[in-house]
Amino acid sequence: MKTYRITVLKGDGIGPEIVDETIKVLDKTAEKHGFALEYTYALLGGAAIEATGVPLPEETVAACKAADSVLLGAVGGPKWDNQPGSNRPEAGLLGIRKALGLYANLRPAVIFPPLRNASPLKPEVIGESLDIMVVRELTGGIYFGDRGTQEKDGVKSAYDTERYSEPEVERIARIAFDMAKKRNHKLCSVDKANVLDSSRLWRATVNRIAKEYPEVVVSHLYVDNCAMQLVRDPAQFDVIVTSNMFGDILSDEASMISGSIGMLASASLGGSGFGLYEPIHGSAPDIAGQDAANPLATILSGAMLLRYSLDEPQAAESIEAAAAKALTKARTKDIYTPDCGAELVGCARMGDIVAELV
Repeated sequence: MKTYRITVLKGDGIGPEIVDETIKVLDKTAEKHGFALEYTYALLGGAAIEATGVPLPEETVAACKAADSVLLGAVGGPKWDNQPGSNRPEAGLLGIRKALGLYANLRPAVIFPPLRNASPLKPEVIGESLDIMVVRELTGGIYFGDRGTQEKDGVKSAYDTERYSEPEVERIARIAFDMAKKRNHKLCSVDKANVLDSSRLWRATVNRIAKEYPEVVVSHLYVDNCAMQLVRDPAQFDVIVTSNMFGDILSDEASMISGSIGMLASASLGGSGFGLYEPIHGSAPDIAGQDAANPLATILSGAMLLRYSLDEPQAAESIEAAAAKALTKARTKDIYTPDCGAELVGCARMGDIVAELV
């Protein structure tokens, strides 16, 4: 039997609860599909600060590098607000991404049919279904460029530099093209090429790589137009690829179309399919330990882990189908309404239901 190694970073707040439910679902899925999962547990974020004094111990980096993929709950909380910036829980998250060479962030924006009414967009705008994948470059651009603050003649100024190299654009473009090949063969590249030199290089590089993927239909949008189109006609999009800052903004916008942050998974990928998988929501310390968290975003992140790092697409599909069916039977508090026709349940029961339906 094939065995995959997963390093688990439960993190802080609701992280341990939602990760436990995800492992429950992953184990049931592995059993059904004929493979095994072997888990190694390590510390990240506030939990690591409490145990070791730093948010990213070297032992955690080593454990992640030795695995086939990494599953993360959530990090952070007000308990560590007095830490210096370099030693806050979030610094551990940025550090592990850098240490593992994770340069591509995949964030799907999906509306499950039972949750169509939860979207802020009208049903006629959404259409029958919505499934957008935003591919965001994660380690370059303005967030990592030269920056500084200056003062001259009593006037302060600050600058941040947007810089991309051709190899950086090439590698994120190929991930996006490969993603489009596995989906609906449509790719929209988003930039600001009418203003920015970095965007002109981005667009030219994407067009060059497009010649290697003749089966994928490529389009280009300026970022402001893309932001408008996402709320005007989101169903026109399949895969969107864009830079770090534009992707940060557009993926948040696209995710809100789904109606609940508790449903949104994500993946951060490097070379050879290795990845770190986590929900996009935070650690929610105000509800930690109350069996109130929604585990579905993390469970769906587990499905992404199976698909993109372990190459088990049928297993991933079984989890996604089970999550969709579970919504017709039960809801956690964040997605529950009295007229939804489903039972109000806690975190553990939601995990049980998904596992039963796999």
